[in-house]
Amino acid sequence: MRRSILILLLAAPLIVGCQTRYDLVIQNGRVIDPESGLDGVRSIGVTGTRIAAVREGSLAGKRVLDAAGHVVAPGFIDLHQHGQAPENYAAHARDGITTSLELEIGVENIDAWYAERAGGQIVNYGASISHPYSRQIAMTGSNPGLQGEALARPATAEEIQRTAQLIAKGLDQGAVAVGFGVAYSPGATKEELIEMFKVAAGYHASGHVHMRTTPNDFSNIEEVLEASKKTGAPLHVVHLNSSGGERAARYLEIIAQAQKDGIDVTTECYPYNRGSTLIQSHPYDNWETFTDDQFQNFIWVETGETLTRASFARYRQTGGTIISPPTYSMETVKMLIASPLTMIASDGMWLVNGRAHPRSFGTFSRVLGHYVREEKALSLADALAKMTIRPAKRLERRVPMMQNKGRIRVGADADIVVFNPGTIIDRGTYENPVQAPDGIKYVLVNGAVALDDGKLVDGVKAGTPVRAPNRPAR
Repeated sequence: MRRSILILLLAAPLIVGCQTRYDLVIQNGRVIDPESGLDGVRSIGVTGTRIAAVREGSLAGKRVLDAAGHVVAPGFIDLHQHGQAPENYAAHARDGITTSLELEIGVENIDAWYAERAGGQIVNYGASISHPYSRQIAMTGSNPGLQGEALARPATAEEIQRTAQLIAKGLDQGAVAVGFGVAYSPGATKEELIEMFKVAAGYHASGHVHMRTTPNDFSNIEEVLEASKKTGAPLHVVHLNSSGGERAARYLEIIAQAQKDGIDVTTECYPYNRGSTLIQSHPYDNWETFTDDQFQNFIWVETGETLTRASFARYRQTGGTIISPPTYSMETVKMLIASPLTMIASDGMWLVNGRAHPRSFGTFSRVLGHYVREEKALSLADALAKMTIRPAKRLERRVPMMQNKGRIRVGADADIVVFNPGTIIDRGTYENPVQAPDGIKYVLVNGAVALDDGKLVDGVKAGTPVRAPNRPAR
């Protein structure tokens, strides 16, 4: 009994006179909480890993951060981040991201992936179980990635069954979702997708889908909506800007109607009109039909060089990452960013020689600086909701711990970003992408200061795994 009382006393905030003393206090900032609608000057007290107080007036703390002239918001939740290494996580923190999730393509072995990151990272991290990788293993016994003949051919009934078993195993191990790169596995039939969505539905897991490429109709979104409707599995359509292109407005109409019809579907976009992917993947199987002018719009990420027909052919043999040409207008991007249907997700890439598409370094800062402040395409509160509470809610049925992320409220995880709304902006370009954004002053991850006065804090690795409870399907 005495031991229990002692533990409770040690865990409680220190009481100084009549005032609680918190581990850390953020005061004088404009606190915006998209869940409750709070928008006003408040002080936030943090004890341990959680927010312990949100109130007017000053608070006492072991350390006090002055946020005068700044916005204090929940840390950004990125549903679509391929780069999941320490150097990527450092770039994420500089952009205000506190939770980085690889949900589009996913990973092949959930237990192994999380074990590699055990011991803490700069930000919170998590992944989906991959349909294309599971498919490769089921069909060939190994996973060569997003390439190879197996992805291009239909699977047999036995191969589909093995793929479903691998996906169920990943969900048993706590995968956040199921990742579907259908554009990279063109051999997957509509019937196969329905079978995989059935598995996801049994675990309340959402399917995060890079749709098939269908430039002349909308059958790509119709097939995944059908899979969601038939199985009950939630559907999240990734990067509607690059998948929808100049027809994105019609895709939004289809998604809006599906929501009215009772289908649990959401979508996302990023604030650029050029994509990035693997040069050896199936979407470029027709590369030999490109004109010489088309090749000049590709950038080889590793060196920053503009490609030619000869260099494209050479690099396709070796494999690697490219930045693709603009295939839709910046007006389309602006329309998507402003749409009430979209969330913000970066589609950030792994770094090659420290380089990547600029979306890997400044997606969230670009939305807040360019589209909120400069273009006035949407309000600050709406933009923050797209980056925080809405991504959290997309996942929280499957991953209950997400109920404490994306919010500024007592009891929530102290994942917090403090930024200057008058100066925040991305700085990276396609030619010189490795530039940290301006305007982000502090980033807290589970109560620890990871970014202090705009600089990363050495040795701080308070990020924890975002993972569903390990359990079999119901």
